[in-house]
Amino acid sequence: MATFIDKAKIFVQGGRGGNGCVAFRREKFVPKGGPAGGDGGKGGDVILEADRNVHTLLDFKYKRQYKAERGRHGEGSKKTGRSGKDLIIKVPVGTVVKDAETGEVLGDLTEHGQKLVVAKGGRGGRGNAAFVTPTRQAPDFAEPGEPGEERWIELELKLLADVGLVGFPNAGKSTLLSRITAAKPEIADYPFTTLRPILGVAKAGDYSFVVADIPGLIEGAHAGKGLGHEFLRHVERTKLLLHLIDLTDPTRTPEEAFEKINEELKLYSEELTQKPQIVVGTKIDALTDRSKIEKLKEYFNKKGYPFFAISAVTGEGLDELMYFVAQKLKELEKEDASEG
Repeated sequence: MATFIDKAKIFVQGGRGGNGCVAFRREKFVPKGGPAGGDGGKGGDVILEADRNVHTLLDFKYKRQYKAERGRHGEGSKKTGRSGKDLIIKVPVGTVVKDAETGEVLGDLTEHGQKLVVAKGGRGGRGNAAFVTPTRQAPDFAEPGEPGEERWIELELKLLADVGLVGFPNAGKSTLLSRITAAKPEIADYPFTTLRPILGVAKAGDYSFVVADIPGLIEGAHAGKGLGHEFLRHVERTKLLLHLIDLTDPTRTPEEAFEKINEELKLYSEELTQKPQIVVGTKIDALTDRSKIEKLKEYFNKKGYPFFAISAVTGEGLDELMYFVAQKLKELEKEDASEG
């Protein structure tokens, strides 16, 4: 399985402007033939472009320096040098760009085709023809081209998914994703099986939506414990959270699991707890006593959270859950459209 790289640091440099030219026409009765040096061309810009066909920042692990083409020098007969070509760098949709030194956010590339200039090319130097004045008829100097902008920038990819799966390790997120989408996450009987966020496309009727399996959280994740803290940023852009709880977990009650994960989300970002959540009790195929399912439904409904009990292994309860998720996403889209 390919490594998922979601952060990268690269050096970008705009092309240097071309030098202005010192040249003179060869004409009778004109001092030194008349100045005719053209301006240098502008250096190329370094531009990031969001591309839906690029899915990771992996390429930037191997190449870290990017430089646009320099402008050509000016020529005689007042010919301006050709401008340098812009350097277009393709990045995934959902890439946040920051100045590595100041931390300033330079841009947020959220749409396919969106572009951001991260290093402007230098201005071309003026040729000697530009310096003619009534008292200076034959200037014998020109300007050098200006250097292009250069900086280190940080790229951070936030997955653009409609639905994020959260919960403790082994809550059944990977199994659910593999069941409802064509994604093939690694699944095993030990914590932290998911080492990177995995996207899949789920469908309910004629409505499809993107689901992200976020690596399992543990207590202290917001402070850097375990793997989950690395990927909490991916939860930020989801519209809806499916909060999975293992109903067979002997170490904690479903209520405790729910509160602890929400506490981690809150400590990372207050906004995360404001996102709509659907609570999903998993592994009901392994339950010997199902009487607690109704009690849990009543408990979470009172707290304002829809509750579903499912088995990703047998498929029990999945259709009902998926159609509910689709309906909720449609409602959220309508709300966004009316607000926009």
